[in-house]
Parts: sequence; structure tokens; C-alpha cells
Amino acid sequence: MAAASGEPARPRQEEVAAAVVVVGSCMTDLVSLTPRLPKTGETIHGHKFFIGFGGKGANQCVQAARLGAKTSIVCKVGKDSFGNDYIENLKQNHISTEFTYQTKDAATGAASIIVNDEGQNIIVIVAGANLLLNTEDLKKAASAISRAKVLICQLEISPATSLEALTMARSSGVKTLFNPAPAIADLDPRFYTLSSVFCCNESEAEILTGLVVNSPTEAGKAALVLLERGCQVVVITLGASGCVTLSQAEPVPKHIPTEAVKAVDTTFPDNSALISSPAHHEKKAAGRDEHSAENVSVNLVEDSKTYWINCFLSGMLESQGRKIADHRRQGQSLEPSESPTDALVLSAIYSQICKVISIQSLH
Repeated sequence: MAAASGEPARPRQEEVAAAVVVVGSCMTDLVSLTPRLPKTGETIHGHKFFIGFGGKGANQCVQAARLGAKTSIVCKVGKDSFGNDYIENLKQNHISTEFTYQTKDAATGAASIIVNDEGQNIIVIVAGANLLLNTEDLKKAASAISRAKVLICQLEISPATSLEALTMARSSGVKTLFNPAPAIADLDPRFYTLSSVFCCNESEAEILTGLVVNSPTEAGKAALVLLERGCQVVVITLGASGCVTLSQAEPVPKHIPTEAVKAVDTTFPDNSALISSPAHHEKKAAGRDEHSAENVSVNLVEDSKTYWINCFLSGMLESQGRKIADHRRQGQSLEPSESPTDALVLSAIYSQICKVISIQSLH
């Protein structure tokens, strides 16, 4: 039976603590693929339509689960067909839905998306039930949050709720990863001091710091500003130029370049792999992985403010995400054609983060 308004979607499932707890958004993506984007007032024919599962929080959680971490998500969906489908999708991805709430007071968050043949897009989102996730919901999940190894938050839910989640985690000694997207110019200063890892893209860095970020050098300057605000680790992603990272322990900006690939769609997520398995780095150190993380392109993820629409595009991430997880568990290397960009794109960053915040494994 469907859960009542404001109640968890299902009873307590398991006693083993989730290593990764995500407090964030769930979005149902209504995607139309078209030869070109329509002009104002114009109706055009598309050549494909599909419904996918998006939202920054949910996609980060799914990626962590597919790469072997025990995960749980604290989120809110509507008491509607989209909400029911979303809960089922989380279950199929082996994610705890103990703290997935349903409400009658708003519809499940949705994104209407048009993508043209060049991968350019137009997106309209309605956050819906995501904005109703509140402090009372977090209190019910307090035990899961306090026992996690990492808590992940974004800004697709109420900023106050994200801030409360980060506060709860840090008070319990849990490491925190914060993605300030969509960016807010007057972001509460506590977000910086509560973030073990603060990860944003270049446009978000510009909004947050007021600096122009068009190069790794400029990104380094912006990262230093963010570091001075209290972050332990700062990562600024730069699309095809890779990323810049630094930390309180290593405050000199480090540029991690990437090898370019052809962009299929710039709405792919750019930071879900922040929580990818350290097994990649262990295999590399053991000589079992010839494809270094520094050579993984981020061309597919140039726009991190979009809403992760292609997690299930043509089943690519569905199948390849599972394949890479299986290969890693079996200690096997991947052929270049088998390496999904989304799964590896920021594994170099993850390696740096693990060193700084001393996380050996999320499994």
C-alpha cells in the first residue's frame, strides 16, 4: 500500500548502515529528442521520447550503488504514479528507500527536456515534492546519517534542509560532500565550513566568488577563495579542460587535465562519480588498469547545472554502469569502448578526496 502523506515509502529495511547517504532530489525526466531546438511559438516533430529518472541527489545515489557502495537516500516524491515508479527504480538499484517519503501535497519533481542532435538542450523543471523535504524528515533519518561514512547534498531541495543535513552529519563526525548546484550567489557561509568536499563547476564558481573562471589558472584563484571560506577540499570542474582541486592540506591548485572525446549530450552528470569506487585507483596502483583517471574525458558533462537527464538514455548507463561495477568486483580491466564516461569521469578527483578525508572504501 502506498505511504501516506509525509510518511516513509516503506518500513525499516535493514540494520546495516549505509556507507553513502544522499539527501537530495528526485526528478522524473520527460525527454524529447529532436533534430533541432524549436523557436519561440514553434511546433516541431521529434524522433524519440522517453521517461527517465533524474535529480542530482538520486543520480549520485544510483551511481554510488552501482559502483558497489551501500547507499540510502533521504528524499520526497509525490503520492502519484511518477513517485511510485521512482521508488521502484530505487529499489531495483539496491538503494534503501526507508527514508524516501511520499506526500499528497505536491507532485513528484519533474523536468521537461528537449535535446537536439548536437546534444544541446532546453530544460524546464518543477521541483514539486523535493521542496517539501524538511527538518522533521531529516530527524527520522538521523540514525542513518550519523552512521554513514559520507553524506552528500546539493541545492535542488530547500537550502535550509541541505544545511541541516550537513550540520547533522558533521556533528556526528561524518564526512560531507556538497555540490552547490543550482548555485546561489548569497550562499549561507555555513555551507563552506560544513563541507569536507565542496565541488562545483566553473559557472557555479563564478556565481559564488564573483570571479571570471575561463581557465584552469582562473579556476585555481576561485578555488582559493572558496578554500578561505572554510572548505576542507575544493574541486572546480572545467568541462573538457578537466578540473582543478586543492585542499587545506595541499593549498596549491592542482589541474587534472582530460583527454577529449566527442560530446553526445552535455546534460550527463559531472559529479556523480565523486563517489565512485576507490577500487579503480587500487587496480591502477597494482598495474591492472591501463586507463588512468586523468585521461577520462569530461566533455559529456560540460553543464553540471542541468538535471542528469540521460542516466537511462537508451539503457547505456543502466547496462554499462553495472558492467563496470562487475568488472571492478572481479578485478578485471575495461576496454576503452567499455568505459562509461559517467562512471569514471571524476575518479581522479575522488582519489584526491580520499587522501584528504581519509576514506579508504565506501563498500
